[in-house]
Amino acid sequence: MNELAVFTKPWKALSLPDLARHIQALGFDLVELPVRPGFQVEPDDIERDLPQAVKLLGERGIRVLNVTADMPLTDERLYSACAEAGIGMNRVMFWQHDMDYWTAEAEARRQLDAALPFCERYDFQLGIQNHSGRFVPVNEMGMYNLVKDYNPRHVAAVWDPAHNALEGMNSDSALDVLAPYLCVVNLKNAYWRRVSGPEAEVAEWKIYWTSGAQGRASWAGVIAKLKAIGYEGPICFSAEYSDEERVDELIVKDLAFARGLLA
Repeated sequence: MNELAVFTKPWKALSLPDLARHIQALGFDLVELPVRPGFQVEPDDIERDLPQAVKLLGERGIRVLNVTADMPLTDERLYSACAEAGIGMNRVMFWQHDMDYWTAEAEARRQLDAALPFCERYDFQLGIQNHSGRFVPVNEMGMYNLVKDYNPRHVAAVWDPAHNALEGMNSDSALDVLAPYLCVVNLKNAYWRRVSGPEAEVAEWKIYWTSGAQGRASWAGVIAKLKAIGYEGPICFSAEYSDEERVDELIVKDLAFARGLLA
């Protein structure tokens, strides 16, 4: 049975005890925890604060699935702090910056190669997430090309069907490609919204983050395919919505929607 987690990014202003209460009220007991400036655990204090945060949350019924840390992959504090806290994975995204795609992919691979000794020493995993736009990778084929030569115990795929769909890719095909490499599946949804009128000389489009039932990625199709390939790993809800005032309402509805599909 798939464990269901939620990314706590929308609730950065809450204290850890309040965060635990809030997450439970939303219907979750498993979280992805940011280690980023301005959040409950910050990179400079990860060695002290991450183990304490995991212990405090655990005492209040909330487990931590993984972190997503704004730290260099060669910073050993990331691995030692996670080991002490009992966390085995860090979700990672690689921005393309001003490089062409192949140069950016080579740079991502260089960072992964440099991180491998730490992954091996601490029995740790880096989960690489696809992201639309100027990221490496944006879809399943880019993900496959990046992770295929690594041991999935240390470098694996965090597949995001919403970003995949925004790039026009089919979820069934994506999971055919990525099934052997999956460590987490993200759930959110979005579509391209036209923001210019019909009289515009050139159309302008913007991503609109919406509820699970309304976006370009079919959650029903994604979950059916996950069942077909026998995926029983964790699913993490990103809790990302353009209507930020309705995050709590929408994540509760999306959790119920996904649970119905998984049943």
